[in-house]
Amino acid sequence: MRAAVCVLALVLPASAFVARTLPSSTRRVHRAAAAKPGDVDCDEVCVADLEWTPPVKSGERDEVFGPLKDYCVDRRVVQRRPTRTVECGPVKFGSEHPVVRQTMATTDTKDVEGTIEQCIRCADEGFDLVRITVQGMKEADACAKIRQGLLDRGYDIPLCADMHFQPKVAMKVAEAFEKIRINPGNFADGRKDFEEKIYENDEDYVAERGYLVEAFYPLVDKCKELNRAMRIGTNHGSLSSRVLSFYGDTPRGMVESAIEFADMCRQRDYHNFVFSMKASNPVVMVQAYRLLAAEQARLGWDYPIHLGVTEAGEGEDGRMKSAIGIGTLLADGIGDTVRVSLTEDPEYEYKPCARLVSLAGEHLTPESAKKQGAVAKFDDTRDFTKYGRRESSLPEQREGDATDFRGLLHRDGSVISSVNTEMLQSPDYFYKAIGCKTAVGMPFKDIATSDSLLLTDVPPESDKKARTAIRRLQESNVGMVVPLDLLKETPIDNAVALVPLAEAATAEIPECAGRVAYIADGSETDTQIAALKDLDSVMLISHPAETLSRLHASRRIFAILKEHEIDIPVIHMMEAAKGETTEMALEVGAAVGPLLVDGLGDGVLLANKPDATFGLEFLRTTSFGLLQGCRMRNTKTEFVSCPSCGRTLFDLQEVTAQISSRTGHLPGVAIAIMGCIVNGPGEMADADFGYVGGAPGKVDLYVGKEVIRRGIPNEEACDGLIELIKEYGMWKDPGELGLVVLG
Repeated sequence: MRAAVCVLALVLPASAFVARTLPSSTRRVHRAAAAKPGDVDCDEVCVADLEWTPPVKSGERDEVFGPLKDYCVDRRVVQRRPTRTVECGPVKFGSEHPVVRQTMATTDTKDVEGTIEQCIRCADEGFDLVRITVQGMKEADACAKIRQGLLDRGYDIPLCADMHFQPKVAMKVAEAFEKIRINPGNFADGRKDFEEKIYENDEDYVAERGYLVEAFYPLVDKCKELNRAMRIGTNHGSLSSRVLSFYGDTPRGMVESAIEFADMCRQRDYHNFVFSMKASNPVVMVQAYRLLAAEQARLGWDYPIHLGVTEAGEGEDGRMKSAIGIGTLLADGIGDTVRVSLTEDPEYEYKPCARLVSLAGEHLTPESAKKQGAVAKFDDTRDFTKYGRRESSLPEQREGDATDFRGLLHRDGSVISSVNTEMLQSPDYFYKAIGCKTAVGMPFKDIATSDSLLLTDVPPESDKKARTAIRRLQESNVGMVVPLDLLKETPIDNAVALVPLAEAATAEIPECAGRVAYIADGSETDTQIAALKDLDSVMLISHPAETLSRLHASRRIFAILKEHEIDIPVIHMMEAAKGETTEMALEVGAAVGPLLVDGLGDGVLLANKPDATFGLEFLRTTSFGLLQGCRMRNTKTEFVSCPSCGRTLFDLQEVTAQISSRTGHLPGVAIAIMGCIVNGPGEMADADFGYVGGAPGKVDLYVGKEVIRRGIPNEEACDGLIELIKEYGMWKDPGELGLVVLG
């Protein structure tokens, strides 16, 4: 009987919707929904009649729509992904409009005046939209006053309600705000038990969709009626237990969760929505967004995409992770709206947000198109559906070597620093700048010491101070890389001769060179790059010429290396232009990050352009920050900290600073600092330990996703966290770390 599977007043339990009863055509057919206002009564909707996107695991989607399409329009020339226009009050999202810059308020939403004032500061700073948390009816009532208060003061900046768990509250706030953000992981399914469900097949999985329809349809109809925008915002760490059990904690699960909610919007003929796929791990974030873009292309969808790395943290690290994730996607034309989530006041998010948007625009200029077109044609065979770091062979020790060359590079990612003779005149300061520990004036490698140095000039034999510093560093396994012409003029024993790849066939290597490295500017022929297979080399430094697109020239080099099965380590060299230190992380993350998140590269070499004056130590720490942000080499504690909002139950900035100062020296340890349970067990999926606001004045401590200690007073919680880290054997006193890496 047909009525047996219909939602009558939507009161049947989810288990009543058995997918096996759905006609095959219902499950397989995909077409634009034809529902019109009034055509379908939400209280009488039949789940069997809804047109869901065909499942992916069974292969039905491939049968209906063909194989997955590429994630971007063109891999050789950057083109913005074409999208429809989504209206959000006076602001429009989509490829025909500028990228929208947004932030999130950190005030208590019930503090109407304080929230209005913060929104005004954000609008004055330049933001196009402000998101505000709405956790209950009291906050929803306040939202109407906030909206009216801003209008009364002449501010029509759109406001977005951040919703978790509360469908009825979302209905209320939709009457006031221009946009609603819902999280598919907890909008209808707020279960945080992480229980393992068993789904034998797609039909078992889709059988539980009834409660999603019950919770979501009313909001969809409301948004359609009022012309409100919506963001279907999936988060890596807060997937529902249902999705986790079927797809795992994966980019595929993120995408399928969002598609399910989009299907419901489309069934109601509501299309004024955007997607997001946020994660605190930039590598996962990039995979998820690319998969979403590819699925949209396959399905014939054109909805705009909002970009963000969630819980990125504070300071340079937060900016670096955001630049890696957001910059990677913008570099391929993906993204219509951006938020840089920092554990700082929202006004401070504007500069990095605006800079990343500006960089996106630069990719689309005629000058950039010329540089992209100047890169020789190549076959880009990257598989965007999975991450795998390119395999490379590290330098090996040989019989008769007078120096240990195994320290030239590091297996998890290398940092090479560019230095000159003047820097060597103050050895103690210089050792510190490159990250060495010292004992009785002798340098030793520490956990974040530059693996090798590129000498831009060579001290003469008569410069005993500089020569002694070089020798002592070599004895500590710090490699010395010297351009070939300089090494011929002024020899240094056991140095690595750096040879232009285009000159490899005719280069004469001096006897003092213990090894050879090559440098490429991207203009080399395929044959010249392929010749590396037969050259005895410890590394290739990729330093694309200014006339070429760095991203595309580098991708070409890796494509040729892959084609010829060449496993030489590749170091990305980038010269920094004059600017602020706060922007350096953005520039580096957006330029080199897109390569490293694809597993293309074994390290980085940051140097100054002639007009730049960034310090040696700053360039080194920025380099290590890049490697850690790309999930390669950990040299300090990884912090996953939410950016704060009206739900936060303690001073997030103060607590983050306190925890960072006391635990920031633990490489390999990840600590999540979350202001409330919404951003608790789910959002901190990548963390070893969690510090989560459980109630006003109280903190819960987690190990992974399990609560270990509840209700600890705020003033005792940091000590409690440290004790927990010690209890699980992951604590090291700061003084213990220096000797760990010498082996």
